[in-house]
Amino acid sequence: MIKLSLHGAPGLTMLVMLSMPGVATGAAWDVTPTLRLRESYTDNMNLAPPDQARGQFITEVAPGVLVSTDGPRLQLTLAYTLQQVAYTRRPDRRSQQLDANGHAELLADWLFLDARAGISQQNVSAFGPQLIDPALSNRNTSTVRTQSISPYLRHDFRGLATAVLRYDYQHAGSGGLLDVRSRAASLQLTGDNGGRGANWDLSLQRTQMDDAALAPVTMSNAALTLSYPLNSSLALFATAGYERQDYHSASAQPQGRFGTLGGVWTPSPRTRVSASIGHRFFGQTYALDASYRLRSMFWTLSYNEDITTTHGEFFSVRPDALSDFLWDLWATRIPDPQLRLKTIQVFLAISQMLGKDGNVNFFSHRYYLQKQGQLSGVYSTARSALAVHLSRTDRSGQTTNAIDSVLLGPDQLSLTDHTRQTSLQIGWNWRMSARGGLNVGASHARARSLTTGREDRNSALTLSLTRQLSSRVSASADLRHVRHTSSAGGAYRENGVGASLIVSF
Repeated sequence: MIKLSLHGAPGLTMLVMLSMPGVATGAAWDVTPTLRLRESYTDNMNLAPPDQARGQFITEVAPGVLVSTDGPRLQLTLAYTLQQVAYTRRPDRRSQQLDANGHAELLADWLFLDARAGISQQNVSAFGPQLIDPALSNRNTSTVRTQSISPYLRHDFRGLATAVLRYDYQHAGSGGLLDVRSRAASLQLTGDNGGRGANWDLSLQRTQMDDAALAPVTMSNAALTLSYPLNSSLALFATAGYERQDYHSASAQPQGRFGTLGGVWTPSPRTRVSASIGHRFFGQTYALDASYRLRSMFWTLSYNEDITTTHGEFFSVRPDALSDFLWDLWATRIPDPQLRLKTIQVFLAISQMLGKDGNVNFFSHRYYLQKQGQLSGVYSTARSALAVHLSRTDRSGQTTNAIDSVLLGPDQLSLTDHTRQTSLQIGWNWRMSARGGLNVGASHARARSLTTGREDRNSALTLSLTRQLSSRVSASADLRHVRHTSSAGGAYRENGVGASLIVSF
């Protein structure tokens, strides 16, 4: 029996999710126990410089369970794995991985509930050794547990507005390195214009942030947005509001009026561009969200600027546009939904090796001004797919660096005052047969401290061969080559090879 410990952050959310079946009337449930067996070898277990590198064989036994349902009142996906890792030259280790998302309609057209929970290994710093394989633990990784519970009331007052009254509770924890809770209440009113003409949207929000390393912070925001369609393809919008955040800023006082002007252009169902310019307490702001879709190609381009935290980035919602596109595109190529989902997951994991966007959400108790731009695309033929992801993230500290002394040490406090991360990730998938495929991934990421001048580079090249042996058994073999260089020293190379067998019961 697999025992999931309810101690730590995801426990409460898991209990809520497991109680959701009460609203799943008429929904089909898929519960699939799994077992993954893996044997691998690395020539640099601790990601150390060449003169200190040590090879090691690694044996992994990972029982798990996949749970999913998609009914009219409940949608739930849950993947849990208990990983037992045995090494030839160091003590054994046990870890958990969890990725769970749920949405329930508790009272028809009125009361809803969203819930998320996760357990994963994350890089602590954007500088130093970076996590590629969870079995290769190093001093720069830590287990992060997250949970989010959000009940809300939603109702359409026909002819007047749609109202959403929401409460959000979030917690992210990682031992003594990170322990942040947030509680937020929000009200959003969207005018009912019958789908034509001018419209309005009113948003009110108040958030309480409790970081174990800081005094509580309260953030309030009120905004009114007006939109007007000029024609069938072009609409303009304007937002005005006031925000107040009481964290102790090292620069501009984090409060004041703000405003935004922008437009949305949709010349066809395949093309959409939204752009805006505005002003907030930290200066001029810009935003862009564009997408272009053809039968076998999909591109997205985005840019945004905002105040963020480590905790907030862990709960940011990852865009599903690329995976949704591949799901629809490969429906005829891979009719088996489970096999199609596995193929997409492996392909995206290979093409996005260094994180969800290639840039590391490094641990910090500070508030940052983040400016992020991303370009992603997928091009597919009858038997292959090519994915490209380019990202740049700039972060400027808005609060004192002294609060990160536990994370960085007293001699490295200025390292993250102003950072710039850039990454390029490429993935290629080739469907050799109905049950077999080849995945190749290449990535290069650069992290720079614009304050201290330190620069770290990480490159990875991987190859994975997968084969569906039967309806319940799949196998894979993989190779990887990893390089790390740094202006602060500690360069290393790592090569790994492994084979896995996954059984679904």
